[in-house]
Amino acid sequence: MKCLTFLFLKFLLLSNFVIAETILTKSKILKQSIDCIKDSQTQVCKELVSEIEKLQLVVFDQNRFKCQSSLLGLQTEIIEAYFFNNSSNERISLMIPYVIKNC
Repeated sequence: MKCLTFLFLKFLLLSNFVIAETILTKSKILKQSIDCIKDSQTQVCKELVSEIEKLQLVVFDQNRFKCQSSLLGLQTEIIEAYFFNNSSNERISLMIPYVIKNC
């Protein structure tokens, strides 16, 4: 059953070119992530969480688990910055170097 579900999801992602085209490039994700961690109260930050989720699915299909884990950590930092905003512009990302290295 797991195999059928996996094959269906893979077929769905590969056959739907609209989804593939909407995933941001790594450089755009990194730039937007830096901006969101510094100023987390923008609509771009909400959309970025979804974009990182899409990218995680793509790298999962490629068995790039270090990259997926790094993206998950970055996504967590963005969510934390958005919901637990301490009004600090000195907030830095710990995960960006790992995303650069692993992805």
